[in-house]
Amino acid sequence: MSNTRVDIPAISISRGTTRRSFLTWTAAVSAAAFTPAMLGGTAEAQSSLPAGSLGSGSMRLDNPFALGVASGDPLPDSVILWTRLAPKPLEIGGGMPPVAIPVEWEIATDEAFGSVVDRGTAIADPAHAHSVHVDVKGLEAWRVYYYRFRAGGSESPVGRTRTSAPLGADLGSLSFAWASCQAWHDGYYNAYEDMAERENDVIFFLGDYIYESELKDNGIRDMSALSADVRAEPYTLDQYRLRYGLYKSEEPLQRAHASAPWIVTMDDHEVDNNWAAEISQDDDDPVEFLSRRAQAFKVWWEHTPTRVTAPTGPDMRIYRRTDYGNLVRFSVLDTRQYRSNQVHDDKNSPQDAETADPSRTITGDEQEKWILDGLDPSPTAWNVLAHQTVISDLPRVKDGQRNVSMDGWSGYEASRHRILDGAAERGAKNLVSIVGDIHRNAFSELRRDYEDASPAVGVEFAGTSIASGKDGADSDEANEGYKSASEAFKFGNAQRGYIAVKVDKNEWTTEVRVTDKNTAPGQKLHRRATVTVPSGRPELNVQE
Repeated sequence: MSNTRVDIPAISISRGTTRRSFLTWTAAVSAAAFTPAMLGGTAEAQSSLPAGSLGSGSMRLDNPFALGVASGDPLPDSVILWTRLAPKPLEIGGGMPPVAIPVEWEIATDEAFGSVVDRGTAIADPAHAHSVHVDVKGLEAWRVYYYRFRAGGSESPVGRTRTSAPLGADLGSLSFAWASCQAWHDGYYNAYEDMAERENDVIFFLGDYIYESELKDNGIRDMSALSADVRAEPYTLDQYRLRYGLYKSEEPLQRAHASAPWIVTMDDHEVDNNWAAEISQDDDDPVEFLSRRAQAFKVWWEHTPTRVTAPTGPDMRIYRRTDYGNLVRFSVLDTRQYRSNQVHDDKNSPQDAETADPSRTITGDEQEKWILDGLDPSPTAWNVLAHQTVISDLPRVKDGQRNVSMDGWSGYEASRHRILDGAAERGAKNLVSIVGDIHRNAFSELRRDYEDASPAVGVEFAGTSIASGKDGADSDEANEGYKSASEAFKFGNAQRGYIAVKVDKNEWTTEVRVTDKNTAPGQKLHRRATVTVPSGRPELNVQE
């Protein structure tokens, strides 16, 4: 990597540029053309393309960056830059020719690109839906950068990213957000408009980036222009790519991706509802389901800014760890790929010998050991498990019977005990679980046992959905049921939105951001509650 400054045509940006004008700043970027000489290797790469193919020659595509740009999986010296060339994302093939295309990229320390620190050319391969994952190395730790791409005579929107801080570095505070469950057919992405306006150091997405069910008219979204291929339940590469093309065409989502680096994991709907290892929701033939899982995994990788290795079959390691100095360690989990099948037909049920069976697991043995190894010794002030499904019991009593989810950790009690007991035994400081999945805000103490006076060993924030569940409600029957059935449950809300966090060595502060209506675009979010956790005390202090 070269750290020598290279002067390129400057783009005029006033000192008063706002985040909104920056994030929507595409036309101005297009005025500053890169030249092949500036981007070493570009001319040579393009010379290998067939005549008339996409490049700086005769073919020009209208907005090949229709799905925007993104960055992700930051390290102290590296970040992944992502885009996908798809001028027609709702058509099979994305409107691209079936040839490899050079994509020029550059990264700078200023949004005017007056101080470019690196640039190069990546290849968008049709085998990967013309997606690009650039691992930019040699960056400075804990620094903001700006990046952009060029292909086919067009420049991309500009993205903002930030590297992490090395383990042991003294980091004063961290601001981040997380989101989950963005069912396109259930509502609008109002939460992302709000999220993109904030100065987040990193954003987590905790699962259900797409929903795999057939798209049916429900009066919320206009689906009249969608083709049968787009609306169909996906099983193949082309079908999954169309579904991602639909979701990622949403401008609020693109702006949120461009505002900060993302760390993305998956839950069930990226493949099939409530799948478990080799078992589908409908108990399809395992060979057929693993084939579907392989297609889904590949397309998830194609559309996320992840440094996870591209899968070559139905297996893909997505659990990984990110440290932010001596302040926070994030362990990003996978609670789908290695789990035992759900018991009791995956219906809310009482806990019993089956849920307590020590041979059953939600993480698999290897990942369980990896989780505990990351807590021993505990190198940071806060230890966060970022994952998919709720660890806490969220019980509801019906006809005198205490029922809990069989899909969450409450259906895998032995796994839960091993992690929580192991964290306590290792002296893990300030254990926090952040999850999605349940389409509501549900904040609880983490306890080894939820049916006696077991002390809290950590806290859990289950964050609400971006769109899944339509408008929702400030409080509902489930919320009231949790309050009456569990002393560990401290706050609930079932509206759409996301969670914003600021954490320092002394305190964790969660802000609940929600909207009163999400079945229409252009709706504003507001602060519903603030919840603080003091360092050293696993307690949730709620201010509504």
